[in-house]
Amino acid sequence: MSMVPEKMHTRFTELLNIRYPIVQGGLSHLSYSKLAAAVSNAGGLGQLGCACFATPEELRADIRRTKELTDRPFGVNFPIGHVPLDGFLDVTLEEAPAAISITGGNPEKLLRSIQQSGVAVRTMVLVAGVRAAQKAESLGADAVIAVGFEGGGHLGRDDIGTMVLVPRILDAVKIPVLASGGIADGRGLAAALALGADGIELGTRFVAVQESNAHPAYQQALVAAKETDTVIIERAIGRPARVLKGPKATEILAIEEELERSQVTPEERLQRLLPHISGKVNTRASLEGALDEGFVWAGQMIGLINDIPDARELIERSVREAYAQSQRLQHMF
Repeated sequence: MSMVPEKMHTRFTELLNIRYPIVQGGLSHLSYSKLAAAVSNAGGLGQLGCACFATPEELRADIRRTKELTDRPFGVNFPIGHVPLDGFLDVTLEEAPAAISITGGNPEKLLRSIQQSGVAVRTMVLVAGVRAAQKAESLGADAVIAVGFEGGGHLGRDDIGTMVLVPRILDAVKIPVLASGGIADGRGLAAALALGADGIELGTRFVAVQESNAHPAYQQALVAAKETDTVIIERAIGRPARVLKGPKATEILAIEEELERSQVTPEERLQRLLPHISGKVNTRASLEGALDEGFVWAGQMIGLINDIPDARELIERSVREAYAQSQRLQHMF
């Protein structure tokens, strides 16, 4: 077995003082202290998901649990949506994790609040286009995460793949850029670094690890699935999201097709879809295992998931694979 380098040196590993430039995404209902600490202990950057918690004090308690489980840097993810985030942000800043990531909307308000707090925390913004990356940089973000069309969960509206998006964003900003979408292993890590990225973010791949609280049926479905087994829902309301194929996803797509034909207002579309795309419907499948009654997020890289390792094994294996690919490339020149 080839060696695992002690540390990889990129702008991102230096920025966060971590060993490997591998970030665990802020997985909806799945980003708790056990997973985040395991990723950070293995040399990556684990994250808690603000959306996992009903109250700011629940988030505070899990931040403190994470600190008990690891002395390494970790982050907290903030998905912008319909839930007020001010209380969650206040608690997070009081607890001062190493990083805060922002996904799903205009990051300006959150970034301003973080900067005005004076707390020394690094900020990352998930983007799916050049303009959004430039805006994040202009607002003072420390890094951006470029998520391509292959990714799971909510995506950009322009259907741009990771191989094109990452170098476009690298050409447009000076801050570190992480690649996300379609990456499952060390080959993806090596490819991202070859494009010029400073690291990667893995979402779906960290669902299928032993420290994840995802239901075993969800994890096994990811192992069994092929890269063709995803579909995109929520286009009808302007926020496309990639999920695993299944009865509920098929039902949602049929409703969206009907809405497109009926030409109802955007507000009516949202109200019609909400009962089918709520967090409750998602967790019915992802946490309770009723895959026929709910939907689960999944990227196209599910075709590359063949096992359910622990987080350390996944990270160290990925680093070994990336190192082997770098050696292979060197021998070509």
